[in-house]
Amino acid sequence: MKAIEVENLTKIYKSRSRRNDIMALSNLSLSVQKGQIFGLLGPNGAGKTTFIKILLGITHPTLGTGSMLGETIKNYKNKSRVGYLPENHKYPHYLNAEQILKYFARLGGYKSNDLTGRIDHLLKIVNMEKWKKVKIKKYSKGMMQRLGLALSMVNEPEIIFLDEPTDGVDPIGRKEIRDILLNLKSEGKTIFVNSHLLSEVELISDKVAILNKGKLIREGSVEELTTTKQVYQIEIEETPKNTELFNNTNYSLIESNGNKYTFKFDSSESLNTLIDEIRAKKLNLLSVIPKKHSLEEMFINLINDNEKQNL
Repeated sequence: MKAIEVENLTKIYKSRSRRNDIMALSNLSLSVQKGQIFGLLGPNGAGKTTFIKILLGITHPTLGTGSMLGETIKNYKNKSRVGYLPENHKYPHYLNAEQILKYFARLGGYKSNDLTGRIDHLLKIVNMEKWKKVKIKKYSKGMMQRLGLALSMVNEPEIIFLDEPTDGVDPIGRKEIRDILLNLKSEGKTIFVNSHLLSEVELISDKVAILNKGKLIREGSVEELTTTKQVYQIEIEETPKNTELFNNTNYSLIESNGNKYTFKFDSSESLNTLIDEIRAKKLNLLSVIPKKHSLEEMFINLINDNEKQNL
């Protein structure tokens, strides 16, 4: 089942002069399967926050359609099935965590009689139970993020939207938040993450989409986006005595480092040809590893290429 689906979604922020209209989203179509962790990436001004706001009904599309959990995004009653952690969220400083959670639970239509138990459970999950009665004004940025994450889960939503969930959180806290999100996924929740910390997205996401200037420029699994096609690093136990292995029109040596060699192949058949040649020369083959870039490297290259195309 698709948790989220949009088709040809367009958002234009109009001005008095058409020349100053802002195209925040342009014919965006994508879908998120239920139970996935989905990462939305893009530089500042790419349209990420606008997209989330449209799904949540905070703003409306100029063109296009969308649905969440089988219902149109225009159905406001469906919002009770959704949790949201906005970026730079603010809460009244004179309230404590328990009071904030109670308020948001009632606002979100939480119907269980055991609200106190629910609050204690959430604060324990985000490692904030000791701060339950402490006023918000004494919280650090990382503690505010933890509280915001608890708030996004208070009404037991089926989809959780997280805008920069690990912003201001220390490395240990980021690891704890990743574990929380993976546990929510195991419970069948759908997690939609918008983050600038690409290394965090890379560790947990099943699928990512990259926006630039309102347009979808790439979509796929982290594995698909970071693996360099037909490039492999091959490790041999001993260094070949001659370069005969490296002279073939079907593959080329890109770089070497000791007994590790990186080749680019024309096809999977040429990879197998090289492996056969290594074995024929009675060399011990230690590993054959697909060459990968980090998600951050891939993202930067993709955005730069897209910018050049639009010049």
